[in-house]
Amino acid sequence: MRILGIDPGLATIGFAILDYDESQNSSQTVGEKTLQEVGVISTPAGLPIPQRLSEIYKDMQELIREYKPDVCAIEQIFFSKNVSTGIQVSQARGVILLALQEAGVQIHEYNPTAMKAALTGDGRADKAAIQKMVMLELNLSAPPKPDDAADAVSLALTLLCELQYPQ
Repeated sequence: MRILGIDPGLATIGFAILDYDESQNSSQTVGEKTLQEVGVISTPAGLPIPQRLSEIYKDMQELIREYKPDVCAIEQIFFSKNVSTGIQVSQARGVILLALQEAGVQIHEYNPTAMKAALTGDGRADKAAIQKMVMLELNLSAPPKPDDAADAVSLALTLLCELQYPQ
């Protein structure tokens, strides 16, 4: 199974491609996880919003075509202070959801608290605790960079946890 993790944004969208091989299940292991790709999609600040959204849409279509994910974990939007930034991120998220839906990719949405709880057992965990769990789960020597991409990896792992251990 191939999981696409997405941390939506207007300027920077983090993404992660996580492969999970269930055939590796045994009494000792739960399956093999392989982080295939981590990165960001960026749009220039000087471009008008409609052009930035068009770029995001095209880049998402290309990402989906290249990696052919089966499912996607995307962060739900939460904003309390800067409403205009939240609206712009929501617009970008809508374009991302459209690209996923058109490609037939199954979508799972997570709020930050749910992601933290799935990875650490604590819905209020700090970034360091989340990074530590990501490194442990994927046997990494350092957390993925930049932060947007690291968040996308966390979301992909959250979806994998949900699929492995349904409530």
